[in-house]
Amino acid sequence: MTTTDARTLPPAEAPPAGEIPGRGRSRRRLTAGDRFIYLLTAPVFLVIAFFVVTPMLHTAAASGQGQGLAANYGTFFSGSARTALMLSVGISLGSVVLCALVGTVLAVLLTRFEFPGRRVLEVLAVLPMALPPLIGAVSFVLLFSETGIVPRAAHELLGISAGAVSVRGVAGVLLVHTFTMYPYFYLTVAAGLSGMDPSLEEAAQSLGAPRWKVWATVMLPMLTPALVSGGLLTFMRSMGSFTAPQLYNVQTLTMQIVATRTGGMYELAAAQSTVLAVVSIAFLLMMRWYQGRRIHRSLSKGIQRSRTQTRGIRSALALAGSVVLSLVLLAPIAVIVLVSFSVDRTWTIQVLPPDYTLANYTRIFTDPASLLPINVSVQTSLVATCTAVVIGAAAAWIIARWPGRRGGSLLDLAVMLPWALPGTVIGINLVTAFGGDSPSSLGLILVGSIAILPVAYFVRFMPLVFRSTSAAIAQVDPSIDEAAQSLGASPLRALRTVVLPLIAKGVIAGALLAFVEGVGEYVASVIVYPVGFAPLSVAIYQRIYAADFGTASAYGTLQIVLIFIILVVSNRLEHGRRRRRSMGV
Repeated sequence: MTTTDARTLPPAEAPPAGEIPGRGRSRRRLTAGDRFIYLLTAPVFLVIAFFVVTPMLHTAAASGQGQGLAANYGTFFSGSARTALMLSVGISLGSVVLCALVGTVLAVLLTRFEFPGRRVLEVLAVLPMALPPLIGAVSFVLLFSETGIVPRAAHELLGISAGAVSVRGVAGVLLVHTFTMYPYFYLTVAAGLSGMDPSLEEAAQSLGAPRWKVWATVMLPMLTPALVSGGLLTFMRSMGSFTAPQLYNVQTLTMQIVATRTGGMYELAAAQSTVLAVVSIAFLLMMRWYQGRRIHRSLSKGIQRSRTQTRGIRSALALAGSVVLSLVLLAPIAVIVLVSFSVDRTWTIQVLPPDYTLANYTRIFTDPASLLPINVSVQTSLVATCTAVVIGAAAAWIIARWPGRRGGSLLDLAVMLPWALPGTVIGINLVTAFGGDSPSSLGLILVGSIAILPVAYFVRFMPLVFRSTSAAIAQVDPSIDEAAQSLGASPLRALRTVVLPLIAKGVIAGALLAFVEGVGEYVASVIVYPVGFAPLSVAIYQRIYAADFGTASAYGTLQIVLIFIILVVSNRLEHGRRRRRSMGV
């Protein structure tokens, strides 16, 4: 063992300029870029605090008014709201189990096996994510309710009672949730399987382990993060679900909140919203905590396991299964398009609509009253998207370049908070905070005004712009804008001329997603929309309630077409970004 003479050690270096020696750690002097970030932080997070945090606190404070805090929450935990909460939790757990089963099996089939029709299924597997929640629920009612196409066809063709094969109540909600939420498991598990090193599985098999033991002891532990992430996401979405319980008349907590509010018991509705918000935020924190742990890590060398080729009778069975599964995945969209050409109120007892017409589309584009919901949704979503781009993109850049060691995670959580809140809670928060003149709202009254719609859409979908922009900023080396500043450019000019062109496609992709989500938003809209200015989703529900299935489906078809256009544009932007990265640009 060799020792080093202290006299041979280099002298202690003086602290670099800008650092002040302290007892534990050095403190860095603020640069012009740091001061610009702090200056930009103030307006961005004042907006988030005013429209997100303050309404939440307003609702929490309102839950203690009226008969008092103890009475309101005591009523909640002893009345029908407790039953609604338990039902919501039960449905959410059931949704997690069913979505995990469907999503995982589909992911294993499409990533591990090669069979006829696999490429088509890969495209259709994510199709449910393109359906607006209300349209997805309506399509299942048209297909599987007692007066739907499938039960009527079973009665006409097989003589089976329509009621015996129809889906209703809790089963209907679970069916809709499974169809629309299984992609959360499919995408995460498929990504986990694709990135898994095949040598682990081969090593276990070479040691004599049977296939089931390889899956139980090697594969499942490696897939645990993907399964937990998908489970938490599905549970959060299911707890905040409103459209499926409303169409199937299931009294979940979201339904109970709206019913309580409509009944004039504002303080009790505030208490119910507060409980639902606490549960949702707890699951958001749990998901962030778990995603940060990374218990299982693969030392993958980028080698992907080849798919097993099916042959003979297995190949024929796989082809038949692919055709059936493709039809099942396409059926909700096909039925909406088909019914959109039917004549209103002529579809009564027939299996399919008896009469078809183009009048539904003609009326939408020629009658000002029918066109008004589209104008309301498009214009309010456009305003909300522009605001979300300014605030969300600025917040993403601030957090990515945050100079301090602490505070960045807290800011990230504040921006993502609206994403965890169900639309029902956001609607109640805005109505409670901006329903009258109060110091906390700075005298701003939005209830009864159409201005509340873009505010609601901004709060709900600003995190989408934030996340998309954050992903784009992560690809930009901070030294690029630092180099621009070292050459004499001000922080604002470096941001405008260097950073923004590099992240523009990420910002645009997030903006497109926020816009299309705003056009299809229903849950918050049904609580806050002013009389005479119903947005598109509310107009669809009103048409369904009036049995105008043709016009309602025509509105839904236009929504689906708009979503597909947006998705194609987003995919082209993402494809261009990947190609630039692969070329080293």
